[in-house]
Amino acid sequence: MPGMAGPRWLNRQEMEAWKAFLEASHLVERRVEHQLRERAGLSHPQYEILVRLADAPGGALRMTELAELVVTSKSGLTYQVAKLEEWGLVRRYRCPTDDRGVNAVITEEGRGKLRETAPEHVAVVRSSLIDLLDDTQKQAIAEGLDAVVRALRVAGVD
Repeated sequence: MPGMAGPRWLNRQEMEAWKAFLEASHLVERRVEHQLRERAGLSHPQYEILVRLADAPGGALRMTELAELVVTSKSGLTYQVAKLEEWGLVRRYRCPTDDRGVNAVITEEGRGKLRETAPEHVAVVRSSLIDLLDDTQKQAIAEGLDAVVRALRVAGVD
């Protein structure tokens, strides 16, 4: 059809960047997931939920906001929070200002689990990514990925 442009194929440099990103992100995620499951009995999403709640004012967030922060579906978040609630690490309650809303709050047991898990988790993050890069590489990755996150958030992709 006249006037229709074909796909913008990746050039060699772009393809190398894409493949390196995929391989590195998969390898880092596998190491982090393995460490958390083996040493703490948590999945990476469960750990991230605890971290996000611990960092929130009063240790609580609305479930919709939490789902956005951990980049997951509401149903996926509900499942993970239910598991954390079973283990006494998180508690859910109705939002006091909106009957339709539900909040999640980290419990003292959840904070304890984070304190216990964090040192080894940080060591794996360091050995799998942070300590493998020099300062210039860390800055370039942080700036580049931040630009991607901002653009995708503005576009409504999550």
